[in-house]
Amino acid sequence: MKNANLKHLSSLCLCAIQPTHSLSETLVLFGSPLPPKKFGNPGERLRKKKWDLNELPKFEKNFYVEHPEVARLTPYEVEELRRKKEITVRGTDACPKPVFAFHHANFPQYVMDVLIDQNFTEPTPIQCQGFPLALSGRDMVGIAQTGSGKTLAYLLPAIVHINHQPYLERGDGPICLVLAPTRELAQQVQQVADDYGKCSRLKSTCIYGGAPKGPQIRDLERGVEICIATPGRLIDFLEAGKTNLRRCTYLVLDEADRMLDMGFEPQIRKIVDQIRPDRQTLMWSATWPKEVRQLAEDFLRDYVQINVGNLELSANHNILQIVDVCMESEKDHKLIQLMEEIMAEKENKTIIFVETKRRCDDLTRRMRRDGWPAMCIHGDKSQPERDWVLNEFRSGKAPILIATDVASRGLEALISAADHSQCRVGGISALVVEAAL
Repeated sequence: MKNANLKHLSSLCLCAIQPTHSLSETLVLFGSPLPPKKFGNPGERLRKKKWDLNELPKFEKNFYVEHPEVARLTPYEVEELRRKKEITVRGTDACPKPVFAFHHANFPQYVMDVLIDQNFTEPTPIQCQGFPLALSGRDMVGIAQTGSGKTLAYLLPAIVHINHQPYLERGDGPICLVLAPTRELAQQVQQVADDYGKCSRLKSTCIYGGAPKGPQIRDLERGVEICIATPGRLIDFLEAGKTNLRRCTYLVLDEADRMLDMGFEPQIRKIVDQIRPDRQTLMWSATWPKEVRQLAEDFLRDYVQINVGNLELSANHNILQIVDVCMESEKDHKLIQLMEEIMAEKENKTIIFVETKRRCDDLTRRMRRDGWPAMCIHGDKSQPERDWVLNEFRSGKAPILIATDVASRGLEALISAADHSQCRVGGISALVVEAAL
């Protein structure tokens, strides 16, 4: 396998300056995130469980057998390997050595067969250190830029973990729970879980808001080993008794920083209260603010922190970012000029972010009228329509996608095309962001 070859991704921000703001006000308006949503009392009907570890059934979580080639690495060679791959390890001294090939992780043959089919030849840096940690049953925090390969870093060990547990019985909830901030990211993770899980007959489901509850409830009632969920919909099902987390022994918090930004901390805490405390927990984040650190201290035990690249990293530095400051009246003309440059190359894809749903619809109509293959997505679109538009964009039938800033969170799974688990998306060559300052 060869690593995913991605076209150079560039980002342009078209900023229209309004003279009513001073420079300091402009910087605040441009840089400040929207305040998180308020959710009232999520999960107020869920009681915090009182766990007695002596009464809980025992379970295995350490399945790691160090490969002879890894065992022969000297401390100096280990440090050199980590330095070369920009891996920093913090935590206890008992962190296993990193692997540098997939077969070093001793995955079952059915997992290796899928990796071979997808032409993967070597693990990414986060996977090099993440595989041995996760397979050894340790709690861990992984901090890496978007597109680091983290999805496989937690899903492949999850499959091994599940296959060492007793079979699900009627009424059991999932063994592996993955919490994700958005429905689109949850769907992307579920697709990867399906690709790798079906080789060992593991069932997975994806539960999220904005879609009918019936099919999701039926999946849970039939029994699934892997559940990928957004916090809000999972809280609804737990309160209604449609599922439970009694069997959950492998918990993943994907994009923990993003979930906190979106105001999901109360739901996350309610959900984690329903899971046995001796579980294995893996937390993934692009940044390491104090709020995420506090969450790690509360939820993880004796954890190891893996960082790939700069600890302060919050965006992919492989992306060229260009800011073109212009007047409001110039934006449309500059946008068309830019699109002509980008779309001159075949198979290029572009996402354009705009401020409002009205602007999103108007710009889409105008571009389609001028012959551009554009489609749009925003909060007023139904979930089936959003899914259809995203599929058209993935396939290249509509290589220009126009979206509101609110919808941008759900598009992150498309942007993180370098992630091994999502490299089939690929081909995004530019992001264009309209910003009124």
